[in-house]
Amino acid sequence: MIDTPEFSHIVRLSEIGSKPQTGKLAADAEERNALAVRFDIPKIASMTATYKLVAGERGIAFTGSLASDLHQSCAITGEAIPVKIRDEFDILFVPKPDPGDLEEEIELTEDECDIVEYEQAQIDLGEAIAQTLYLSLDPYPRGPDADEVARKRGLKSEAEAGPFGALAALKDKLG
Repeated sequence: MIDTPEFSHIVRLSEIGSKPQTGKLAADAEERNALAVRFDIPKIASMTATYKLVAGERGIAFTGSLASDLHQSCAITGEAIPVKIRDEFDILFVPKPDPGDLEEEIELTEDECDIVEYEQAQIDLGEAIAQTLYLSLDPYPRGPDADEVARKRGLKSEAEAGPFGALAALKDKLG
């Protein structure tokens, strides 16, 4: 857990009225560089989010869209490849329960929003956006030369390495 997030934009609950608030957040160069280090990617060229914040019975709804241009390292070649992230987010900030309280397990379906707990009557919009960006990253990005380099290095394709690839190799051996 990070003590002071690189892209922190704190909003106190007392600042959130009964009417929806809209806004835009953009990470500056220093924040983007620090996030790139944290996410172990070569570069974040831009990161902006437009949002709507609405106080409700269940918590504080934080919805909007994220846009980021960045570079990730190809999983095969290690080469930095440009990536455009365009993603929508739907987050619900809820109070962190007291340790003594019995926690009721909350089950979410894929279509429901993410839940982020807050403390001390404040929420961090910037950190929520940073986490959204991180979750939007491809865990195994592949550059344009990845297939050729993998073939030259003798690496198996996903089809060959998977369970059906093993069955196909066995079938070939059996005739």
